[in-house]
Amino acid sequence: MSFEANLAALGLTLPAAPKPVASYVPAVRAGNLVYVSGQLPMKDGQLMATGPVPSKCTPEAAHAAARQCVLNGLAVLGDQIGGDFSRVVRIVRVGAFVQSDDGWTEQPKVANGGSELLQQLFGEAGRHARAAVGTNALPLGASVEIELLVEVR
Repeated sequence: MSFEANLAALGLTLPAAPKPVASYVPAVRAGNLVYVSGQLPMKDGQLMATGPVPSKCTPEAAHAAARQCVLNGLAVLGDQIGGDFSRVVRIVRVGAFVQSDDGWTEQPKVANGGSELLQQLFGEAGRHARAAVGTNALPLGASVEIELLVEVR
């Protein structure tokens, strides 16, 4: 099935591409690679999850926030490829950053929220390399931030 059919089957729609919150561009294309800047879990203009996991944000809420980060990143990617997701060859890499309490080591489970969505949307082409990193703070107090590297035609 196509990206659009998979998105609809999951009951999802892409949001409008979020605007940068600082001095950077949302994405850069270099040859056949598109690097999508880190995306926060913004939905309807509000952060879905704030604060460190698990003390202020549950792992389940952070998992859902990671999905939203990916949707936002795909919206940015769509702007770069004219909305034609058939041009996606492969999701190459995902970088997931999770604001974490000291000693908490379950960042990969949070990142799975985004990774699993990419695989549901793109099938085998959605399988990717990944880093899931814990940090003490993220922009605007977000619990999760995700960046994408995508190969396109």
